[in-house]
Amino acid sequence: MTSATTASQAEMEAARLPLGWRDQCSALLIPLNVCRHKTLYMPWKCEDERHGYEKCQYDDYMRRMKQLTRQKKAAAESLDEE
Repeated sequence: MTSATTASQAEMEAARLPLGWRDQCSALLIPLNVCRHKTLYMPWKCEDERHGYEKCQYDDYMRRMKQLTRQKKAAAESLDEE
């Protein structure tokens, strides 16, 4: 399953992304790393790419926390029913 923010396995391998960074936002990380390499990692460069990647990371975190909350609520409800 790939989305607009998830790169394919071949794209991630071609960009040499470490396994730990191959997540939901990998398609945004690849151009960010290219930009960083071209601009020698200057912090004031690539701000748009970095902001987009960090927003994606935040949204993914919030989605996972909501999912965890729903799972905990469902587990608590199933224990109450027993």
